[in-house]
Amino acid sequence: MSLTDRLGDTYIAALQHDLVEVPPAATLVGVVRRPTGWFNAAVDENIRALGPPAALLDAVKQQNKDFKMQGLCDEGAHNAAWEATDFYDQYYSHLRSDTAANTAVRRLRDRLSDGEHLILVCFENTKKKRCHRTLIREYITEQQEDAP
Repeated sequence: MSLTDRLGDTYIAALQHDLVEVPPAATLVGVVRRPTGWFNAAVDENIRALGPPAALLDAVKQQNKDFKMQGLCDEGAHNAAWEATDFYDQYYSHLRSDTAANTAVRRLRDRLSDGEHLILVCFENTKKKRCHRTLIREYITEQQEDAP
């Protein structure tokens, strides 16, 4: 089983409502900057450093609110806010430059290399909204492919 086969992702409501099948040995790893108590209770661990930076979260939240006021639906406003804040590039920059995020990614890669199965978890349903956990998966996969 390759590293990418041992790295999955889902959203919290899918876990709570049994909408996703999680391998019994998998570790549920939250990647939420501002988790709630019930979120922490639903995952095995949460790595706050992998949540988007607070300033980026606040900018997306404000843009989302503005787009909703313009009449966009929740999903449309969320996705438009990602575009307006250049979320993709800003979040990737965070993963590359933030020491805590860098360390967290390295530790996840090491765990995957050791054979652990990890499922990244946050709030967004990616069938409707963009989500940073998919960017984390891409980032880890890219790093693995670039590794000697």
